[in-house]
Amino acid sequence: MRSSRIALTVAHRLAILAYIVVALFPLYWLLKVAVTPNNLLYSEGVRMWPSATTFEHFRFVIAHSAFPTFFKNSLIVAGSTALVVTIIASLSGYALSRFSFKAKYWIVGLMLLTQMFPLVMLVAPIFKMLSPLGLTNSLTGLVIVYSAFNVPFATFLMQSFFDGIPKDLEEAAMIDGATQFVAFRQIILPLTLPGIAATLGFVFTAAWSELLFALMLISGNDAATFPVGLLSFVSKFSVNFGQMMAAGVLALIPACLFFLLIQRYLVQGLTAGAVKG
Repeated sequence: MRSSRIALTVAHRLAILAYIVVALFPLYWLLKVAVTPNNLLYSEGVRMWPSATTFEHFRFVIAHSAFPTFFKNSLIVAGSTALVVTIIASLSGYALSRFSFKAKYWIVGLMLLTQMFPLVMLVAPIFKMLSPLGLTNSLTGLVIVYSAFNVPFATFLMQSFFDGIPKDLEEAAMIDGATQFVAFRQIILPLTLPGIAATLGFVFTAAWSELLFALMLISGNDAATFPVGLLSFVSKFSVNFGQMMAAGVLALIPACLFFLLIQRYLVQGLTAGAVKG
């Protein structure tokens, strides 16, 4: 019986190791191609590591391409979207969790309905709506569109966290003289920091990597985001994989730093609903 338990533990850890290898291998290959000289990309065939390395692709991307502009635009769009959506979702999630009103279930139904349509169906109508307002080829337009699509899911996510907090806490605060908003801001909101971190992480990642609307609504490099900017490394007859992969490696840095900063609260947020006491 002990040997079977040991075998099960070993199998479990091997399975986790295999998953980690499979998950991280594309990132490893991204880095490998990014540091491989152009003359070795095809001549050496499939090698786990090139016989020579170079940082020329990184230097070109940083100093001689429009990637810094793409990078800055993506930071502005993703950061602004994450902030706007988290604020709206916190307020609307709290309202759905704590208040009962006649239109509540209609609102919930409409929010769910927005998640049922393929995004590609909405590109033309959204372009037609934003064009007269001068919001095409604009970072503001992208923030509005991304916020609109992320608010429903983020609201339901925040509502689940508010549902897990006893109403007695804010009721006790209101008995002591606090208003509903003061109780929400000073007592309930700090308890939902894990949920806020999870929402920020989800929305930031979604906005950072979104391509469809960025490609359809943005024309020109001045307002292009990172996913659209990667297409600049694709010419009519060739693809510069070294520079493209170098840009991809650089684009991973802000996302990694962002999740590193919120890691403590993010883990709590993702596991908060696992056990109910």
